Amino acid sequence: MAANNNKQLETLLKYEQDKEQQAANTLRNAEDDYQQNLIRLESVSEYRLEYMSRLSQRSANGLDSATYNHYHAFINKLDYASEQVKIAMHQAKALVEQSRQVWLKQRQKVQAVEMLTEQRRRALAISAQRKEQNMFDEIATQQFIRRKIS
Repeated sequence: MAANNNKQLETLLKYEQDKEQQAANTLRNAEDDYQQNLIRLESVSEYRLEYMSRLSQRSANGLDSATYNHYHAFINKLDYASEQVKIAMHQAKALVEQSRQVWLKQRQKVQAVEMLTEQRRRALAISAQRKEQNMFDEIATQQFIRRKIS
């Protein structure tokens, strides 16, 4: 019965560790997605600055209205793209926090099962030591009785 309980705890521990690994992978993926969005936002911002610099240079030399409208429309598209990336970035950050909470809860479950497993292992070891001691005591008692009788 005790060995069966210990086996059940080991199975539960393995199950919870697998769930923790899945949660860690989900967290890692969410963090990667967030980092990619940060890089995208930085790229769009840099490209916008570069494009604004080009507009400024071209304006200094004279610029017709069609070209100006083209530049202005493209800058608006870059602004829109920047806003979309910011939205995605905020969503990714929220997912990171949610995934972190799920992982932390799962980690706590694993630690609790590990503690129970360790307590059970110690209890079984103590029980085995007591049985062994009782056996040695019984042998010593029987030897003492035989010597007394002889």
